[in-house]
Amino acid sequence: MNDLAPFGKQKAASPVALYDPRHMAFFHFMFSRFFGKHMRAARVATWGMPADYGNRPLVVFANHPGWWDGVAFMLLANRLFASRRMFIPMDAVALGRYGFMRRIGVFGIEAGTPRGAALFLRTAKEVLASPDRMLWMNAPGRFSDVRERPVPIAIGMTRLPEMAPDALFVPLALDYPFWTERKAEMLAAFGTPIPAANFLGLDREARVTLLSSALAATMDRLTEEAIARDPARFTALIRGREGMGGIYQGWRRLRAALKGERFDARHDPQHESPK
Repeated sequence: MNDLAPFGKQKAASPVALYDPRHMAFFHFMFSRFFGKHMRAARVATWGMPADYGNRPLVVFANHPGWWDGVAFMLLANRLFASRRMFIPMDAVALGRYGFMRRIGVFGIEAGTPRGAALFLRTAKEVLASPDRMLWMNAPGRFSDVRERPVPIAIGMTRLPEMAPDALFVPLALDYPFWTERKAEMLAAFGTPIPAANFLGLDREARVTLLSSALAATMDRLTEEAIARDPARFTALIRGREGMGGIYQGWRRLRAALKGERFDARHDPQHESPK
C-alpha cells in the first residue's frame, strides 16, 4: 500500500531518509496558524492524554471522521510526542498534489494492489525499526462517521504486528463537535495501548475485532465528554480566535470600550474562562 513514487518501477525513496525536521517545524507553525483561524480549540481529554510508552515504536491508529484528521495528527504529534518522529501513509495520488508532505513524514500508498500492500508493509517495517518513531494511521482506511459500529478496520493494519513485534498499538479517538461558538472543537483522546505481541497468535478476523473494539471503546468515552460540553474535562493544546469577527464584532468591541467594559468575543462567556 505504499509507494512514494507511485507511477513507474523505480524504487521509492525512503520516508525516513526524506524526513526533514526543519520542514516539520515550519509546517507545524503554519498548520497551527491555520487551525487557530478556522477552529475554536484543540482539546485532549484529561483521561486520554498519552502515557509513558517506554522505549518502543508506536502505531497510533485513529478513526477517520473528517478532513481535519491530518491536521490533528500534525498538532498532536508535535505537541505531545516531541521526542518522536511521526510518519503517515497517504493515498499516492493525493500525495502527488502535496509534494511538500514527503519532507514531513508522509509517504504514498497504492491501495488495492498486491504490490502496493507489499510496499506499504516494507515501509512500515522500516519506520517502526527505531523506538523513537511512530506510524499514525486512520484505521478505517476511509472516512467513517463517529457513530458507525463496528468501527471499520483496513485489512492492511492486521499485518503490522509482524512488521514491528516490539511496537505498541495506541487507539486515538477524534471528534469535531460544535459547542457554543461558531467554530468547531477538535477533541481527541488516546486509549489503552495494545502490545503487538497480543496480535501474533490471532487470525485476521480476531485482529480486526481487537483493533475495532479498542478504538470503539476510546471513541465511546470521548463521545460522553463531547456530550457533556465541559472544557474542564480537557487539556487545551491550542485556542483559536473567538467570536463572530467582522463588522458586528468590531461594533461590539467599540460599544464595550465606550461603556468602559471588558470586551469578551465569545457567544457564551460562561462556558469557559478566557485565555
